[in-house]
Amino acid sequence: QVQLVESGGGLVQAGGSLRLSCAASGRTFSSYAMGWFRQAPGKEREFVAAISWSGHNTHYTDSVKGRFTISRDNAKNTVYLQMNSLKPEDAAVYYCAASGLYNIATLFHEYDYWGQGTQVTVSS
Repeated sequence: QVQLVESGGGLVQAGGSLRLSCAASGRTFSSYAMGWFRQAPGKEREFVAAISWSGHNTHYTDSVKGRFTISRDNAKNTVYLQMNSLKPEDAAVYYCAASGLYNIATLFHEYDYWGQGTQVTVSS
C-alpha cells in the first residue's frame, strides 16, 4: 500500500513557476514508477509527466516539454514536478500517481495509487 500526498499548488501569474511535491509513504517507494496527471474543470484527467523507478527515464506530454521537469528523491520518498513558464491552460488539479507494475507509465490504468490532488491556478 502506498499513500501519496501532494503539495505546492497555488496561484501564479502566467510565465511564473511552481514546484509540486508528492510525498509517499512506505519503504518501497523506490520500486514504483511515478507520474503526474492533471484535470481541468469539465475535462478528463490527462497525463503530464512520468519517471521510472530509478529516475533515469522520463516522459512528458508534448504541451509541457521544455517547461516542466519531473524528478524524484528516493531517499526522501518524494517526487517533484517543476513547472516553469506556466500558461493559463496549465491550470488544473494536479495528481500524483504510483505504478508498481511498469518501469515507466503514461496511461491512467497503469497506475495503482493516487493522491488527492493539489490545485494550480494560473492567472493571465
